[in-house]
Order: sequence, then C-alpha cells, then structure tokens
Amino acid sequence: MKVDQFPDRTIEINGEEYLYFGGTAYLGLPTNHEFQQLLIKNILKWGTAYGSSRNANIKLSAYDNAEKFLANFIHSESAVTVSSGMLAGKLVVEALEEQTDCFFHFPNTHTALKHSFSLPFFVGLEINPRLLDGKIERITILADSVPSFCTTATDFTILNSIPSNKEITLVIDESNSLGILGTNGCGIYATTLLPKCKRKIMIASLGKAWGLTGGVIASDAAFINNIKNLSTFISSAGMNAAFAQTVADAENIYVDQHKKMKANLDYIQSHLVKNKAVDFDKNYPLLYPEIEGLKELLLRHKIITTNFKYATGISDLNRIVITANHREADLDAIISVLNAHQL
Repeated sequence: MKVDQFPDRTIEINGEEYLYFGGTAYLGLPTNHEFQQLLIKNILKWGTAYGSSRNANIKLSAYDNAEKFLANFIHSESAVTVSSGMLAGKLVVEALEEQTDCFFHFPNTHTALKHSFSLPFFVGLEINPRLLDGKIERITILADSVPSFCTTATDFTILNSIPSNKEITLVIDESNSLGILGTNGCGIYATTLLPKCKRKIMIASLGKAWGLTGGVIASDAAFINNIKNLSTFISSAGMNAAFAQTVADAENIYVDQHKKMKANLDYIQSHLVKNKAVDFDKNYPLLYPEIEGLKELLLRHKIITTNFKYATGISDLNRIVITANHREADLDAIISVLNAHQL
C-alpha cells in the first residue's frame, strides 16, 4: 500500500479513511504540532543538513546540547549522537572488537548488533557451555532490550550465572524501549543492574519513539571517547544538527506524549478481554495477535496494522501498534474486533 501522507492514527488509501495501528511512532511525534514547530525553529537556526565531520575545526553546539541531555535522560555517564541507530550499533561492535575475545548474542538480536563470529548465548534452552567454562577471557554480549515478537523487556539477570573468569561487556539495543519503558521513557539502561558486568553500553535509534532520524550511544565516558576517536566516526557526518538540538529542547513534549501513550495502554488493559490469542502487556505499545485471517478481518472494519516479512526464515511480523495519538474511539474499534475472536 502506498500513501501520500504520513500515516498517523488514520490513513487514507484510494480516497477512503482507515484507522492505522502500525509503524513505530509510539509517541505520535511526527505529526505533533508543537514538536513540528520546535523542529522548524531549529531548522531555521541550524539549516537542513550539516555534512562535515564532527572532528572538523568548526563544531556545532547543537551536538553538545543533545548529548548532555541524552546522558542525563538515559542516566548514563556520557552519550554521543550519530546519524542512525544502525550506525550506532556498527560503531559499538567495531570499537569492541579489539577489547573482546568472544562475542555472544541473545536470540533475535537486531542486525545493527550482528558480528560475524558471534556465538549464540543459548544452546537450546540452556546457557551456551562456552560461557561457563574456566577460560579467562573478555566477552561481549549483544542483545535487544525488547526483541521482535515480544512485549516485555529481556531479563538480563541470567548473566549473573556466568563465572567471574569472564569479563563481561553488555550491549543493549534500546531502539524499542527508549521513549517507552522506564521513568518518562528513559529506557532500561539505568535499571539493568548487573554487578558482574564490567561495562554496560546502550544504543538506540531516535527515529522510532522520538521521531527524529539519528542514533545514540550511551555508556561510561571512556568508552564514548573511544567511539569519538574511531576513524568510522571521524569520517562520517553527524546527526542532522537541527534534529540534535530538537532532542535537547523537546523533553516536556516527550514526557507529555509518554503519559498519553501510557493512558492508552491503561485503557486497553481495562477493556481488552484476556485472550490467549493476543500477546499484550500494559507497559508496552505492541500487541501480537495470533488470530487466523486477522489482516482481512481488520480491513473489513477499516483498520490497518503492521504486516510484513521481517526476516528470512521466520513468520510474518503481524502486530498492532498503539500510539499516544490514538483516541478512545480508535481503541474501542480494535478492542471490539479482538474481543470478538477469543481462544
């Protein structure tokens, strides 16, 4: 389906209006008037693009403003912005290659954190025996905060089972939790407390809940300085400066929209009949239904959700996305369909 406008809570296709429960704009920011006006103001000040290296002799304060805000918001010692969440992941993996003897990845870890020689964290249902042996080494564990097809955050306490002869670095991709989970949407970085981890690193796309093209890396100051000295970072252009400044300026909007999203989730929690066919958690704005023929059924009710092949070898991604912009009448429409099809 091709459309000629941003798909918000409604979408127009062939002249007909549908309710839309898809995308990743969880806080509803791309169409939020106050947010748009803030971004326009910053474009007028910082221009539409700045293609220079962050290490050039002319440095823009917009980046300092954004990174100071992000570190404070995420509750990390330091943070740096980059042009995308994908680049954030690639930079982190590149920086860790010289500091890691062996990489491990949790199931369904995003492509941004892929490493060609990474081993699975689990073998079957058990921890990879390679993590439990007596070899003294530095290991890096790559994981998503909330993997695809899930509605709750990954439980990292299992890392406490790894013996002390392994020096652990944990990298969490929070593209699907920044702006959503935690106080005001700060994510899970601050509350992931693992005494056996020597270092904890967070990456995220800002193009989902926060509505701005760009990425962030957050960790201790020494690691962030290491990122800034990588040739890949030095030779690449930064995040759009106007977008970076908007990150720093939009805190009140993020908080307000987060409250609206949470209110919508509370409404669903109160009105959706508990159903084995629908995976839903009141703290997370995605529902994963397993109802045969749901796509066609929803279309008959003039509702469109997200449906596509996410990765080779797995089933189609079929999810219902709740945003801060949905109204009670919108929620009633989707709840009615789901409640009528029980398992």
